[in-house]
Amino acid sequence: MSRNIYIWQDKDWPHFTWDEVEVAKSVGQIKRLQGQLSGELSALGFEVQSITQLDAMTQELLRSSEIEGQFINADSLRLSIARHLGIETDNNVITDHYVEGLVQAMADASGNYLRPVNSERLFGWHAALFPTGYSGSFRISVADWRQGDEPMQVVSGAMGKERVHFEAPPSALVPQMMSDFLAWVNSDNNVEPIVKAGVAHLWFLTVHPFDDGNGRIARTLTDLLLARADAMPSRYYSVSAQICTDKKNYYEIIERTQKRNLDITDWLLWFNKMVGSAIECSLAKIDQLVQKHDYWLRYGHVVVNARQKLIVNRLWDGFEGKLTSSKWAKIAKCSHDTALRDIKDLIEKGMLVPGSGGGRSTHYILPD
Repeated sequence: MSRNIYIWQDKDWPHFTWDEVEVAKSVGQIKRLQGQLSGELSALGFEVQSITQLDAMTQELLRSSEIEGQFINADSLRLSIARHLGIETDNNVITDHYVEGLVQAMADASGNYLRPVNSERLFGWHAALFPTGYSGSFRISVADWRQGDEPMQVVSGAMGKERVHFEAPPSALVPQMMSDFLAWVNSDNNVEPIVKAGVAHLWFLTVHPFDDGNGRIARTLTDLLLARADAMPSRYYSVSAQICTDKKNYYEIIERTQKRNLDITDWLLWFNKMVGSAIECSLAKIDQLVQKHDYWLRYGHVVVNARQKLIVNRLWDGFEGKLTSSKWAKIAKCSHDTALRDIKDLIEKGMLVPGSGGGRSTHYILPD
């Protein structure tokens, strides 16, 4: 290429810079939230802690794959994670090797966060993503850096109208670039751990070392570095879930940053915003779990059937839309008359109340 287009072509690559003051402010906000999360978790029982961790890990893998257009069976994933955490579940969904591989890779990243990150470890994560050696119908290099002379490009658009968003370094440069990257990741270079996670995320995506799966591996690596920042192996919040809610901006800010100079302030501020939002969501989830726990303590002596317990737990876990008798019948797989009897019984026991409105808009909510 006749001129520099991407940051990896800059003569000072990979010496990133950023506004120390502005980034430090955003890190300070995250640390306050981390302290609040740590305090709330320490005051909770083991059961609530375990469910919080299960939810966060499930969301992390589910949404990290969704960002790339890969959709996993949520029940299968949750069951696999629950088994790994030693949480009992009555879910009998069969898990597959792909899901088990994802969970093992994530467990290695966060559970062994103090271990050095080397090429073999990254290759192991990559192999977990592509157990068949194929990405879709295409055979790819698995557990190895990408090879070949063809440019590695991030492209969108229909055939004949493609738009190139990014072109990665030639494959011949990847081994040395990854050697430099891993040396930096493992070094004690006095970079604030949260900032280090953001820098590593962008750096890895820019090198784009694999044929496929770079985004998911980048986010797994980010989880490892955030575990270092939190100084704990258990994950209680999901950054990928936040990125997934704003993935259009995720792709846009990465593309903008990769086509600028080596000042990555905007990227780090955006990344830190996602980390902070992820912790805030976890705090809200913990509050909800505590309320749910207290609810079942209050009504633990009340006899309810399996359908009633199923629907009440759905309400606590975040029911989409309004709960009507028709939805009850559909979810519980029962007749409409049975649904109405279930609902009336819970209302009489004080475990459910009618929502505002009536007639066709009649719906039911949990009591305050």
